[in-house]
Amino acid sequence: MTDIAGIASQAPVAATARGARSFRLSTAGYVGLAIIAAWATAALLAPVLPLPAPNASDLAALADPRPSAAHWLGVDLSGRDILSRIIWGARTVLTVAPIAVAGATIVGAVLGLFAGYHRGAVDAVLSRTSDIILSFPVIILYMIILTKFGASAFNIIAVIAVTKAPIIYRLVRAMTLELREREYVAAAQMRGESALYIMLVEILPNARGPIVVDVCLRLGYTTIAIGALGFLGIGLPPPMPDWGGMVRETYGMISVYPHMAILPCIAISSLVVGFNLIAVGLRRRVRHG
Repeated sequence: MTDIAGIASQAPVAATARGARSFRLSTAGYVGLAIIAAWATAALLAPVLPLPAPNASDLAALADPRPSAAHWLGVDLSGRDILSRIIWGARTVLTVAPIAVAGATIVGAVLGLFAGYHRGAVDAVLSRTSDIILSFPVIILYMIILTKFGASAFNIIAVIAVTKAPIIYRLVRAMTLELREREYVAAAQMRGESALYIMLVEILPNARGPIVVDVCLRLGYTTIAIGALGFLGIGLPPPMPDWGGMVRETYGMISVYPHMAILPCIAISSLVVGFNLIAVGLRRRVRHG
């Protein structure tokens, strides 16, 4: 009994120490963090930067839409400044993607904890439901839902949260099934702690490292999904600057003015690389302690 009590008293401290070590980044992680910080800074400063309005047309620049002193990255087919639209588009992506992933993480983590700890019929129902959702091709599911309910920031957040939650659910459920057998969980049960306390205080802190790594990966995948939806014409509605929409509007001119389509693609790729590098950096720390 003394040994179990000692384990119970040390478990929260050990979990805190492991959690602190888990969130230290490797070199790759710091590079990714720098990329994301640069985009976030540019997005936050967009209203005060000396740039044209993202939807303002400079018809005179259409005579030569390539990069110039007046438009550092050139203009698109409507005479709108590409640099301005890319930076304002970053505000949109860095708002929609984190909210969607946060919603998916909360729903998936709560259901995964509940199913993994209680198991039984609830676990079976939730697992089969997640299997059904994951069996649909994601892009086709996006197209069906957004075509039916309309393309808006709220609908995009909702559909991404619904389709990503089962992935996080599976991760958290698997970790909960393992962690519920640990000694500190048994000690908490012997103390008479509630199931909610055990899930949130004893299990979740020990599972948060892999969850945070997965969240970073989801942010990258969600950035790609937002760009793909914009390219398909069911992304964020005009006049909101949308990187995928910028590619869709100009890819027909890629052989003449390739910068119009390539620059938004570079923006999408750099943001995805940044999130992935943070995930790699965190994963190495989680793995090696």
